[in-house]
Amino acid sequence: MLYGICPLSVVPVRAEASDASEMVTQLLYGDHFEIIETKSKWIKIRIAFDGYEGWLDKKQAFEIDETTFIATKEKHLYSTDLLSLMTTSTGHLMPVCIGSAIHSSKKLNHQFDGATNEGFSKSELVDTAMLYLNSPYLWGGKSPFGIDCSGFSQMVYKISGIRLYRDAFQQAKQGQALSFIEESEPGDLAFFDNDEGRIIHVGIMMKDNYIIHAHGHVRIDRIDHSGIFNTDTGRYSHNLRVIKKIV
Repeated sequence: MLYGICPLSVVPVRAEASDASEMVTQLLYGDHFEIIETKSKWIKIRIAFDGYEGWLDKKQAFEIDETTFIATKEKHLYSTDLLSLMTTSTGHLMPVCIGSAIHSSKKLNHQFDGATNEGFSKSELVDTAMLYLNSPYLWGGKSPFGIDCSGFSQMVYKISGIRLYRDAFQQAKQGQALSFIEESEPGDLAFFDNDEGRIIHVGIMMKDNYIIHAHGHVRIDRIDHSGIFNTDTGRYSHNLRVIKKIV
């Protein structure tokens, strides 16, 4: 088995081995992965953090051995500034965004200049979420320059050292379900379904019946027992299915 680290700021992971294929997720700087298949200039990877699979241009990977992969897998040091700078081995500057895995920088012979996370506090989840406010929605995105709803919740929890799966329906299987919205605390996750009952959206609870979520952009709306009330349109945009306490 081969392994790798992402040595660049943000790179796409695609559904198929083609530049024209749909982007299903992204790797941020320092994210590490298993290489499970090779095809021409492409490698199929399984991301260590969430088990997600997709195709990556092999030019955007830095190969590591199994020992380094195992050692890196249990580390949780992430950048907490929206944008920081990394100095490469050649002395050039490279921007890295919030949520980048700084614990990988030593292996890549890079020098990081910026703030990092310091353990977990549930009270800080909403503060972290607010850093993404107004980030544009992007299917498969995980950065403040483009992010989807489940990428948003995953990144907020990741920065606190907590693993969430990649997609909303997967995240909905984690944690403990709450019976009433009044039982929720800031930082809990709210999930929403479509007419067929399929989980299609997730957001992060705030206090006083507000929610922050990625819908067009990362925004704050009202939430009640029915779902999310969009304050711009004056209509409900999502139907509430369940609220889960992850931590």
